[in-house]
Parts: sequence; C-alpha cells; structure tokens
Amino acid sequence: QVQLVESGGGLVQPGGSLRLSCTASGNIYTINAMGWYRQAPGKQRELVAGITSGGSKNYADSVKGRFTISRDNAKKTMSLQMNSLKPEDTAVYYCNADIQPTTAMIRLNYWGQGTQVTVSS
Repeated sequence: QVQLVESGGGLVQPGGSLRLSCTASGNIYTINAMGWYRQAPGKQRELVAGITSGGSKNYADSVKGRFTISRDNAKKTMSLQMNSLKPEDTAVYYCNADIQPTTAMIRLNYWGQGTQVTVSS
C-alpha cells in the first residue's frame, strides 16, 4: 500500500514563511511527477507547484517568486518552501504524486490527506 503524508502546515502572519513536507511510503517502485495542490473554502482545488522526477519545476502565477518546490528522490520526499505568505494563500494543501507501485505495472495517482495553512494576523 502506498501513502503520502504531509506535514508542516499551521498558522502564520502575513509576510511569514512555512515549509511543507510530503513523504511517500509503502510498496513503491518509482515516483514520477509530484506536485502540491491547494483548496480554499468554496473554491476548486488548484495546482500550486509541480516537479518532475528529473527536477523540472512549474508554478502557478500567483506563487511565482514566493514558493519553491523541491524533492529528494532517494528519501521519497517533496517540500514546498513558502515565503512572503499572503492571506489569499490560506487553504488546505495537498501532496500529489504519480507512483508505480511494486504490485502494479502501471502508474497510479495518489493524494495525501492535506495540511491546513492559515495566513492571518
């Protein structure tokens, strides 16, 4: 069984920083693309940042220059460094990954349980 577990959310003042982490565990053969999504109340889930297994990155326009995505393939982890946080960044942040389990010959898409980020004074 494959799991994604996020950590690092919390309450922060505007202009502050947080670092989110995602750890993959279980019967994993390979991890391909990974990404961070977020969903604010009453809004659709949106892509925040993505990273390929080779390290290519892409960001939503709203977070460019403020957020940095990274991954450690050996440790099966992904991080999101969030700086200059704004109230509009408040949302539940989800880890997502395309993973080929050792028990399957295809890639499957997995989600973490989400971690709350609240930016407020």
